[in-house]
Amino acid sequence: MPYISQEKRLMLDTIVDSMKAIGIKADGDLNYILFKFCKYHICPSYNNYKNFCGELRQCVTEIERTLLAPYEEEKKRINGDV
Repeated sequence: MPYISQEKRLMLDTIVDSMKAIGIKADGDLNYILFKFCKYHICPSYNNYKNFCGELRQCVTEIERTLLAPYEEEKKRINGDV
């Protein structure tokens, strides 16, 4: 989990809220935004691109751990295991 300061969270939350307000979805929109950010705002170097990719991978891991796993456990409890 990206444990950042409360002050910075407030600034970043305005971006998240704006994305929701304009209807950004994880069906291509988010991919476009992240790719374009990387292409035009990450200083080209192996290390910078590697770090950006690492951030994306860590985000996936955090989603799986804190959102997907509990969801799956709840569905297993409701519907039974395989």
